[in-house]
Amino acid sequence: MATTVKFRMNDDVKDLYPRKAHSDDAAYDLYSASDITIPSGERMLIPTGLRLALPEGFEAQVRPRSGLALKKGLTILNTPGTIDAGYRGEVGVIAFNSSEDCLTFNRGDRIAQMVIQKLPEIELVQTDNLDASVRGEGGFGSTGHN
Repeated sequence: MATTVKFRMNDDVKDLYPRKAHSDDAAYDLYSASDITIPSGERMLIPTGLRLALPEGFEAQVRPRSGLALKKGLTILNTPGTIDAGYRGEVGVIAFNSSEDCLTFNRGDRIAQMVIQKLPEIELVQTDNLDASVRGEGGFGSTGHN
C-alpha cells in the first residue's frame, strides 16, 4: 500500500510538480522555479516552488542528477540534503557549479532529484563499551581501497 505524501506548489509554478520520468525510477525530478545563472566556482540556492508535508517517520533527500554532474559539472552541496517531516517551507537546491563556465538554467529545467523514504525506528543507547570489529577505529582510507 502506497504512503500518501501531500505537497503544494507555489502559484506561479504549479506545472513544475515533482514527477518520475519512468515508473521504476527511485527519485522524483525537481525543477527550477526560475531562470538562474550560476557563475563558475559559485554556489546558489535554486528555488523549486515545492512544499512538502511528509508523514512522521519519513524524510526526503535532495540529490544531484548524474547527467548534470557529468556533462555540466553541477553538483548539490549538502548532499544528500535532508528534508525533515516537520519542515513546511519551500524546498531549495543548494547547487554548486564546478565547471569553468557559467551554467544557466531556465524555469522548468530539471536540476536535482528527490528520494522519499521511511526511516527506521532507532533508539540510541549510550554505553561505556562498544563491541569490537575487524575495522576498529580505522577511518578515512584505512581500508586501503580507492
